[in-house]
Amino acid sequence: MKERPAQGGLPTLEGVSPSVVSLPGGDWPTITEFLVERFPAITREVWLDRMQRGLVADEFGKAVTAERAYQGHMRVYYYRALPPEVRIPFDEEILFQDEHLVVADKPHFLPVTPSGHYLQETLLVRLKNRLRLPGLSPIHRIDRETAGVVLFSVQPQERAAYQDLFRQRDVIKHYEAIAPWRADLSFPRVCKSHIVEGLPFFRQAEVPGVDNSETLIDVMEVSGPLARYSLSPVTGKKHQLRVHMHALGLPIVNDRMYPPLDPTPDDDYRYPLQLLAKGIALDDPFTGERRQFSSKRKLELPPAHLPLSL
Repeated sequence: MKERPAQGGLPTLEGVSPSVVSLPGGDWPTITEFLVERFPAITREVWLDRMQRGLVADEFGKAVTAERAYQGHMRVYYYRALPPEVRIPFDEEILFQDEHLVVADKPHFLPVTPSGHYLQETLLVRLKNRLRLPGLSPIHRIDRETAGVVLFSVQPQERAAYQDLFRQRDVIKHYEAIAPWRADLSFPRVCKSHIVEGLPFFRQAEVPGVDNSETLIDVMEVSGPLARYSLSPVTGKKHQLRVHMHALGLPIVNDRMYPPLDPTPDDDYRYPLQLLAKGIALDDPFTGERRQFSSKRKLELPPAHLPLSL
């Protein structure tokens, strides 16, 4: 399905916008030679096939052909090609939609945006195709393993104003998690730490330094060895809630990264991470209204008499 033209004169295809690469100054004989060198994982044959099908163009919409001479300081747009994706067997739900916002209730395991080997099976692309909104863009993100509320901007030019609310900490976010219960810890409590990219790169780590993350944690209910926790992040560092809970000795149930497992196991749909982006509230910069949205999903806290492997 082709939609209206996007960047570089290329249309979005099945909800996916073209990728872009900037051509630096250099003496490659053709654009093809540069692309083959710049992306060693993509064969020359793949690039030639894309060009033959009109799937590579410059920033002015002119097709890039196999023999086109190299020209630096220009952008080239192209479509990523991935093997057929296996559908993630869970559906998103639309909680709200108007001319400014789309609010979705994301299931566990579904990425918000394309990355790695996820393209069609992402919340953004699903919504673009479902709603026929090629300009839809995420205002914020939550982890692929986390379920719950995600906001999208309908008008590309309005996205920055919504994101400013997050940067200025004018958005109230509420999460819930199922994790072990420790009677020796007092709640509510505030967790602060300095979080940086760890090893491997997709895991985060706490290190000495000025605090750059803050979370208010409270207990909602206790059932045997487990409890339902309320998590209110003040900041938005990657994996912040998972890192802070693990640091307290309260790893979230079914977390495959904290504590780290090496190698990280593949997804097992029977055991979703017990973390839910339950609610979000903000003052809409365009309507002036107070917007409050809540996930319809619920984390199930097992009865106290039922054992659960952590």
